[in-house]
Amino acid sequence: MTLVDCEKVRSCSHRGSVLVEVLMPARQSYSSFFLILCSICHFPLCEANEKETDGNGKKVAGSMDYGDAVVYGLVEGITEFLPISSTGHLILTKEWLTEGENLSEWTLQDGSKFQGRFIRMDPNRESVLVSIEGGEGERKFDLNELSMKSRNFARSSFHGNRALDAYLIVIQAGAILAVTLVYRKQVWAILLGFLGLDPRGRRLGKHLLFAFLPAALAGPFLDDWIEGYLLFPVPIALALFVGALLMHWVERKRKRENSFAMPDSGKTLDDLTIRSALWIGCLQCFAMWPGTSRSMMTIVGGYLVGLTRAKAAEFSFLLGLVTLTAAAGYKGLTHWEVMQAHLEIGPVLLGCLVAGGSAAAAVIWLVGYLNRHGLGIFVWYRIILSILVLAFHLGF
Repeated sequence: MTLVDCEKVRSCSHRGSVLVEVLMPARQSYSSFFLILCSICHFPLCEANEKETDGNGKKVAGSMDYGDAVVYGLVEGITEFLPISSTGHLILTKEWLTEGENLSEWTLQDGSKFQGRFIRMDPNRESVLVSIEGGEGERKFDLNELSMKSRNFARSSFHGNRALDAYLIVIQAGAILAVTLVYRKQVWAILLGFLGLDPRGRRLGKHLLFAFLPAALAGPFLDDWIEGYLLFPVPIALALFVGALLMHWVERKRKRENSFAMPDSGKTLDDLTIRSALWIGCLQCFAMWPGTSRSMMTIVGGYLVGLTRAKAAEFSFLLGLVTLTAAAGYKGLTHWEVMQAHLEIGPVLLGCLVAGGSAAAAVIWLVGYLNRHGLGIFVWYRIILSILVLAFHLGF
């Protein structure tokens, strides 16, 4: 390990210790969480791998250090259960954090060179899309047009991006932990219900499984298409804007009618039916488009079947426990090798734990906020963010 690496470890250790000192006055039930967080900050940094640089000492796209992990964890935890799309925010955050890493010197077979940013690679067609510096725009190159060094950099960036994109799903494990802690009584009741010891818990668990079913059926078939076409800023901005319009319509209709969709509005989770659960689950499928927001679609679905604001949010959180566990498990299993090759275990675990702590706070805050104010503030936030993203990436 170099002297620079040692300094990074000492700096990270100090930041982790300060964080623990600040947060330790919190509830005792979370003290072990912060002790684990502190210990992870003391994990040694792996020495730089040759495959993680472009040959000039610059990191390739998709690499992640401890600082990046904290940022990703905070973004995931804060946004996962707010109706603003955690996946959309994570992808936009990734674009920001990796912007400098993507810029590198590229060399063609004829020896000519240019500065450009790696955007994406199509492994089937053996081509790579590069944004060329100097206002020349984007250009697609066949890999055989590039020098061996640039070709290897493109492949390494591609696999690094795949690893980081997968981790941005796996990091939801932190949010899963948060919901399990905050709603531990309901989770315990569901477990007892499946053992035949709690009828109400069994009913709620059954409805959660039916609500999860549409996403379970559609997800594996849409995964590759989503990764290829929707994990980019412009599609995310469009989803943010359209979602804002949907939330605005829902809030206006709810306030105007003072009830929603059904005459017995104001239902609790005990009043849900299998049909209502399936309806909420179908709406959740639209959230596979990053920027839409799983929380938004399921809370809106709860509104539409007559649940109160608080109960719609609670069902959304509990459904997230099932859905996020499945999504994180699926990505972890299918992308384990590429994640293991490009990401270090310390930052991976740190990001998940930071996500858990911030998600717990966000869940508790959101339930109270929705009871008092509804979804209005999130409508304006989504509209403003979508306009900013479109203006930046389309050059308005």
